[in-house]
Amino acid sequence: VQLQASGGGLVQAEGSLTLSCAASGRAASDYAIGWFRQAPGKEREFVATMSWSGVGPHTYYSDSAKGRFTITRDNAVNTVYLSMSSLKPEDTARYYCAADEHGLGVRSPDLYHYWGQGTLVTVSS
Repeated sequence: VQLQASGGGLVQAEGSLTLSCAASGRAASDYAIGWFRQAPGKEREFVATMSWSGVGPHTYYSDSAKGRFTITRDNAVNTVYLSMSSLKPEDTARYYCAADEHGLGVRSPDLYHYWGQGTLVTVSS
């Protein structure tokens, strides 16, 4: 699978932004899809993930994302979204989407097999 992240940009604090992760080659629903971010000088950190089972999607968020960010998918366009609201300057980072072929939907970036190129989000105060 190939992943293309987009939708980043400059936004003021308390603003909103929606990132897209377009999958090609295979269906995004064949994988758990995670969003991660990396700020300059910091390690890549988990933001949110979505996995699928027979009863439907399962979502999991970092503490910093919980209540402000929402991960969703649109199977018709093979895309997973990260909707972000109440953005803070500390949310400034390059955001990456990744696919876990085992479908686990875990926090560790080491367990994801395919990565998009990232999209930059800058939140001004």
